[in-house]
Amino acid sequence: MSDYSGNKGASLFTPVLLVGCIIVLVGFAIRASFGVFQIPIQDEFGWPRAEFSLAIAIQNLAWGFGAPLFGAFSEKLGDRKAIVLGAILYSLGLVLTTGAETAFEVQFYEVLVGFGIAGTGFGVILAVIGRASAPEHRAMSMAIATASGSAGQIVGPTVAVYLLESMSWQSVFIIFAVSILAVLLLLPFMQAPGRASKEEIEESLGEILRIAMKDPSYMMIFVGFFSCGYQLAFITAHFPALITEMSAPIDPAGWCGDLGIETTAALGGFAISVIGAANIVGTLMAGWAGKRFGKKWLLSGIYAGRSIAAAWFILTPVSANSVLIFSFAMGFLWLATVPLTSGLVAHIYGVRYMATLYGIVFFSHQMGSFVGVYLGGVLYDMYGSYTTVWWVGIAVGVFSSLIHLPVREEPRLGNNTTGIGNA
Repeated sequence: MSDYSGNKGASLFTPVLLVGCIIVLVGFAIRASFGVFQIPIQDEFGWPRAEFSLAIAIQNLAWGFGAPLFGAFSEKLGDRKAIVLGAILYSLGLVLTTGAETAFEVQFYEVLVGFGIAGTGFGVILAVIGRASAPEHRAMSMAIATASGSAGQIVGPTVAVYLLESMSWQSVFIIFAVSILAVLLLLPFMQAPGRASKEEIEESLGEILRIAMKDPSYMMIFVGFFSCGYQLAFITAHFPALITEMSAPIDPAGWCGDLGIETTAALGGFAISVIGAANIVGTLMAGWAGKRFGKKWLLSGIYAGRSIAAAWFILTPVSANSVLIFSFAMGFLWLATVPLTSGLVAHIYGVRYMATLYGIVFFSHQMGSFVGVYLGGVLYDMYGSYTTVWWVGIAVGVFSSLIHLPVREEPRLGNNTTGIGNA
């Protein structure tokens, strides 16, 4: 039987990790910028905000559906084939969206984008990195890869705002489509050791799924990840628009003046970048802490912290300074859940089927994303405010904080790294 424990004593920074980080960075740079296009597309077509919100929501839901499918695809047919297919679908969805004339067309093409994100995102990439990493480096490797998504979040919205100043949103989408295809040039360097044979997978994948689905802890992790998707997708899609339309003026003598920010639109894009920058620190700290403390306790604390930060923001008069404070606080907790959640799944069930098992958990995340994005647009059109959807996000965050507490954080298999033993 193949060895799935990684290479003991190997370096932390392997070619697989570096290439994986680049793929995640580019993919997340594009994904994180969609909120910047909310108002330009709405202004061009005159659609209600709920229409483009539904498109982004569908993108997130397709991403969730695609995650376990691409996980199983990568485990059976190869990681690089899954990444190539994901990049092609991602690019195709972006290109087709530029020719859309109706809201339905945009929403339909976002299905392709969502599946493309699934093939180039955390589910596939983290599983490859997990197999390629030495056991002592696995938690930090996953944290670094996750932090690269945050780096993309810094770059994407800022680049999108800059490009929109000189070209149409359709041209920006074409540039993004070329960018995601360009990362395929790096795939020859991404070869993880220890992938299970097709025969081994067909023999045991069904059994591991049966065990996981009957495990209350796995199901609690599944349900708890919902609020993460709700909060992150809502903020990514609607926070720039909220800031752009806020009534508080930009104070040239305040922090924004020092940073050269003169408009609320620029502040909206910058806020997403602040979230990404803070999350690099928060995610790396989560990776460090995940090796030393119980992952379920860290996850519970992160969800509680998010709810506290969101409650403070909604109860505080909106200003440029409160936006920046909230962005930093939320950013610190932003993707810190990803290395902890994926690490928890790997700890309980091993790394052989991590792409599929984490992909299933991630589907819950994306159901939350769908609800957060779409509900944000619907309630905004209904009430002209995002207040209600913020409070819903706070409530689901508290729920996730509590539901992680009973998780039994111990291996379920006879051998945690090589296969199915005694559950």
